[in-house]
Formats: sequence, structure tokens, C-alpha cells
Amino acid sequence: MLLGLTGSIATGKSTVAEMLKRRGAVVVDADQVARKVVEPGSLGLNRIKETFGSEMLTADGQLDRAKLGELVFADEEARLRLNALLHPLIMDEMKRMTAESLDKNPKSIVIWDVPLLIEENLTQFVEQVIVVYVPQAIQLKRLMERNHLTKTEAIKRMQSQLSIEEKKKVADYIIDNSGSLEETERQVDQLWRYLTLKSGSDQP
Repeated sequence: MLLGLTGSIATGKSTVAEMLKRRGAVVVDADQVARKVVEPGSLGLNRIKETFGSEMLTADGQLDRAKLGELVFADEEARLRLNALLHPLIMDEMKRMTAESLDKNPKSIVIWDVPLLIEENLTQFVEQVIVVYVPQAIQLKRLMERNHLTKTEAIKRMQSQLSIEEKKKVADYIIDNSGSLEETERQVDQLWRYLTLKSGSDQP
């Protein structure tokens, strides 16, 4: 069974991913895979060097994330070129990790943890979608507190993504993370019981 997990900034997606992992889910984290495909000596890093120049690497051959970030945030065309270089590598690795898990245990519950699951149209690759939701007023408050942002700065970051209300419409399952951690845990427990029953999984 393969599901997609997503949310929006400061809704608590990573917290829910960790809860699912503790219960036995195989979590394939898109952000971790994105880092893996640009490790020294990798095809991804070589592609970045060929496309954007060796100045995107540090003296010891690592990706200079700050420098690359400055470039792609200021230049939309560069961002699209970077995505075209790396997205196929990220997708191939996520599919490989998924196939490996399901080969080992066909009843595994695999979760793709992807911030832009809906925006990048990756829902086509998963069976169902879990959205971690909080109302936008709570999202704004948590983002301001967590990242020490002004209200204007936080709103700007929220508006750079598809709104959580739009993502909610795509969800097969919603985890409402606006209450206490205990309340979120209860919802995750309920979802996990349902998924294990549905998959025929022998996991507890």
C-alpha cells in the first residue's frame, strides 16, 4: 500500500510522519531523497555543476546550498531548470525505495512524505492522500512563533504555497493537528488501525 502525506508550512506534517513511522510505516521522505541525489560524486551534483557552474560547489566538493538557493529564488528560469535536472532523479529513487520495501513485505504501508505532493501532481503515483490540516489562523500563529516572523512575512510564505484549505479538498484522510499532540496521536492511531486492516498487514 502506497500513500502520500502532505500538508502546508507549519501544519505539522513532519510530526505526523514521525508518528506513522513509529507505528511501522515505511516513510520515504522526499526532502531526504533530494539531499541524497546531490551528494558528492552523484549524477545530480554533476548535473548541477555542468548546468550552473563549479561555483555551486564548496571547496570540498559539496553542494553549496546557500549559493544555489540564492540563484533559484531570484531566477524562476533557473529554478525550473534545477527542477528538470533533479526531479527525475528524486522520483526514480523514491520509486526504487518503495519497490524495495514492497518486495521485502508486500503488505508494507509505504508513505511518501512530500511537501509539494499536490502542487507537483504526484498524487497520480499514490493510492490515497493524507493531509495534515490546521485552520489558516492557527497555521499563521504557529509559523510566526516557530520562525520568528512578522505577520506580513508569515503570510507571504503561506501564500507561496497552495493553501491548506485547497489541499484539504484533495485528501482521502485528514489529520487535524490543531489541538494537542495527544489528540493528533489518537487520530493517527485510528488511521493506522484502518490502514493495517485494509492492507492485511501483520504489523501491530
